[in-house]
Amino acid sequence: MPSEDEKSTSSNSGAFCIAQNGDSDQEKSDDISLPAHVAGSGSLDRLVDAARDYARAAASDNTLKAYAKDWAHFARWCRMKGAEPLPPSPEMIGLYLADLASGAGPSPALSVSTIERRLSGLAWNYAQRGFVLDRKNRHIATVLAGIKRKHARPPVQKEAILAEDILAMVATLPFDLRGLRDRAILLLGYAGGLRRSEIVSLDVHKDDTPDSGGWVEVFDKGTLLTLNAKTGWREVEIGRGSKDQTCPVHALEQWLHFAKIDFGPIFVGTSRDGKKALETRLNDKHVARLIKRTVLDAGIRSDLPEKDRLALFSGHSLRAGLASSAEVDERYVQKHLGHASAEMTRRYQRRRDRFRVNLTKAAGL
Repeated sequence: MPSEDEKSTSSNSGAFCIAQNGDSDQEKSDDISLPAHVAGSGSLDRLVDAARDYARAAASDNTLKAYAKDWAHFARWCRMKGAEPLPPSPEMIGLYLADLASGAGPSPALSVSTIERRLSGLAWNYAQRGFVLDRKNRHIATVLAGIKRKHARPPVQKEAILAEDILAMVATLPFDLRGLRDRAILLLGYAGGLRRSEIVSLDVHKDDTPDSGGWVEVFDKGTLLTLNAKTGWREVEIGRGSKDQTCPVHALEQWLHFAKIDFGPIFVGTSRDGKKALETRLNDKHVARLIKRTVLDAGIRSDLPEKDRLALFSGHSLRAGLASSAEVDERYVQKHLGHASAEMTRRYQRRRDRFRVNLTKAAGL
């Protein structure tokens, strides 16, 4: 029988499928071919194969799955209204957005950010079918502007995991193989300010696996992560901690040593008895579950009901925790997190020094 870790990995490995025609991303990318008026040749055929491979890598698996669900929902909605999703109709899409925002029927109203994501998913799906969705069309743009004006709310931020919290969380983990792995995940994710997808995408070396999202290099003073992240390639330096018990680099070394991992994915599942590391890469949902479980075990925010505590913390809590706890110049935090602007970094800082600059007094009041 598969181990618990294997189950968590396989649950995220479904193939991308577009509901309207049952077309997969494989089939869509296979549409790439030579123009009818161009004679094929060995070199051109190889370029067609290369172009198909690049097309399949145009978006992450999670993005493709989200876009597939967006299209399936819209296609089903169209059928219920007696319409067809193809070709794109700005009028029908405007009505669809209004329906999502109003929460008519059994479905609850969606947030503005989710509605915008749905619209992006539709635009992507139409593009794969050779259509262009004009998001500036008045039937779409004015409806969306009205939705934003009426329903927009400040973003709900996840609670930051601060230094004392992460220490309490790792203290709940055992020192068996699975505990060593999870300790390395939490400490590396926190010290690196990493997204959960970045954590599980790491390989031991460059080009170990086709699905690698980066690799690590361990030095005397720390470890260097080279990440192919959401905003492009970036390097993250993680220095050694003040003691082995809380050092992310030491935790990583311990896991790799006892798991006997010297090639391929760093964070993998373990056998059911927890004594052997498997070859299958963990998915990012494991990180989210690990954070929530250790938050509960450590008694963090025990003043709240368990349901509320679980809702407060997520993978982003690690990034917010680093941004909020690191007592260094803001520009270093910005570079570490890979943010394009200081304003984005400030959104992650849950306890920054507000009102340090008092423009009221500076203006003479």
